[in-house]
Amino acid sequence: MPGGDIVRLDHFRGFEAYWEVPATETTAINGRWVKGPGAAFFQAIQDALGELPIVAENLGVITPEVESLRERFGFPGMAVLQFAFGTDPHVAGFLPHNYPRNCVVYTGTHDNDTTVGWWTSAGRGDSTRSQQEILRERDFALKYLGSDGREINWAFIRCVLASVADIAIIPLQDVLGLGSEARMNLPARPGGNWRWRYAPELLTDKIRERLRTLTEIYGRSSMPRAED
Repeated sequence: MPGGDIVRLDHFRGFEAYWEVPATETTAINGRWVKGPGAAFFQAIQDALGELPIVAENLGVITPEVESLRERFGFPGMAVLQFAFGTDPHVAGFLPHNYPRNCVVYTGTHDNDTTVGWWTSAGRGDSTRSQQEILRERDFALKYLGSDGREINWAFIRCVLASVADIAIIPLQDVLGLGSEARMNLPARPGGNWRWRYAPELLTDKIRERLRTLTEIYGRSSMPRAED
């Protein structure tokens, strides 16, 4: 992947085909699939600008046509570790031992609960998981991560940093070990989102050094230590 800034295209699926709903409809039920701009769109941009620093958000139900478009231009896809331990039919692609190198992996994204919040969820309220599903996920996660469940956020952080994915992204809430109170966004909730703010005193020297050590161990740091 190119260095410098990178643009993530959310809902990349829509560039291949998107769900069109008449403006007179009150729900999205009565729509139809319409072909998107596809390869011609990205080819025109690439011809004008050169190599494109784009990450394709390819989560959810993704068709072979979408993956073909992504691969044609070499855009890395995404993987979310929180999705790796459930029963979704696409779960295998989220397990780190299945990652391709051309991939961006997250412990969780802005649309997920924090890792600690996900781990401690009781399956009530806004959760879409049943208590039985949660217990199965936890059991598999502990075995996969080789963890006892304490400091689950650091087990997740180590796992994504140790993966072969070219880029690993860790929300600051997970670095700080915060729970659901620090969740960034709850999809479909019309208000109360994007309110969490970072306070500088939360990122202690101990936490910074711990993250730096893991970053260096797994070869993800190009910055020398000050004393070097």
